[in-house]
Amino acid sequence: MGAVMKELTSSPGRAGLDVVQGGHQGDLLEPLSIEETLDRLVTLAVKKWEYPLSYLFQSLAGGGMVAFGVILAIAVSTGIQTPGVANLVSGLVFGFSFVVILMSNSTLITSDMAAGFIALVRGRMAFGSYLGFMAVGWIGNVIGALIFVGIIAIGPGPYATLPFLQRAHMLGFSKAGADSISMFTLGIICTWFLQTALFLYFKARTDVGRMILAYYGPLAFVAGMTEHCIANAGFIALPLFMQGRLAAALGGTLPATGPMQALTWGLGPTGFLRNELLAGAGNLVGGTVFMALVFLAIVRFRRPR
Repeated sequence: MGAVMKELTSSPGRAGLDVVQGGHQGDLLEPLSIEETLDRLVTLAVKKWEYPLSYLFQSLAGGGMVAFGVILAIAVSTGIQTPGVANLVSGLVFGFSFVVILMSNSTLITSDMAAGFIALVRGRMAFGSYLGFMAVGWIGNVIGALIFVGIIAIGPGPYATLPFLQRAHMLGFSKAGADSISMFTLGIICTWFLQTALFLYFKARTDVGRMILAYYGPLAFVAGMTEHCIANAGFIALPLFMQGRLAAALGGTLPATGPMQALTWGLGPTGFLRNELLAGAGNLVGGTVFMALVFLAIVRFRRPR
């Protein structure tokens, strides 16, 4: 394993650095090479972590923007009885969240997992820095998402009607109430989708191309019913904040079983924190093992020895 990691750590060059800094090389319609794309990801991760406080605010903004997609996904899918159609409609409106995050220079931890890992493997980021990078990004994203859905919960307006409350709670339960293995494996699949979109985003040379490619990732992971730790922060926290309203609408108490049962903030069977840990672990594996390491290997083993 050590020999393989050593093979992967040598950088193919700095060809992508000028692109990150705003320059362009070659035909704008021609995607960047894999080598250039990895260089862009490394440079981006290193630059983000040069200013940890700024990175925290980028993360706060990114978490809020993910929650934009959460509230829209719930709103447009309420009342749709066919599951596949409801998932598709949710994904169509959610997809723009990742576009907004990337184009506004905000940040999303499930993207930074892979970019930071590539920087780590190539020796551009220390292991302790990578852990700090992940912790600050996750904390900022979760707080940003909680702030946004918390504001909705304070003054929900039409979102306090029973159909919306039920839809939000059922979606929250589908995340928090899933079995542990499913949370983890669907977390892997989620970032496999999302990191594919991120990789394509950084491979493109034009803003229009980047926006189209970025849109694919969240469309896929929401329509595909996978587990994303930051999206789930919104999907689970919103019904948690609104449980009192739902209970009142249902006659005063929530049932002990079924999709309308109470959610919790902890590590229990319908717990917020349980989902964050298991889905987040799956997201980390999906982004690092199934995307970052694979593309590092592609670059390394295509070069002559």
